[in-house]
Amino acid sequence: METSCIFCGIAFGKIPAEIVKDSGALVVFKDIKPKAPVHLLIVPKKHVESVAELAEEDRGLISDMVYMAKGIASDQGLPGYQLSINVGRAGGQMVNHLHMHLLGGWEEPGN
Repeated sequence: METSCIFCGIAFGKIPAEIVKDSGALVVFKDIKPKAPVHLLIVPKKHVESVAELAEEDRGLISDMVYMAKGIASDQGLPGYQLSINVGRAGGQMVNHLHMHLLGGWEEPGN
């Protein structure tokens, strides 16, 4: 845990957040500035700054995050959704801790 990292603080219960799920290795919580009706962040408890900083031993981390997103989307009743990972400031990453955005809940076309 990085003591100055806001997502580490949330993941370890030091900073309050609306936690949706805690699997032990990953935590899912609501984004405080949602860009969609459902906007959740999937965050590993292990501090990794970004995809660019992944090490060989982190190979399964992204897979775990995607499968967590799939399960959460199902739990939330989302028929479709978007997953995104920003890498570095130039890529839109605002917090230096690996995280995946799960966005959904938009009305389906034609409804």
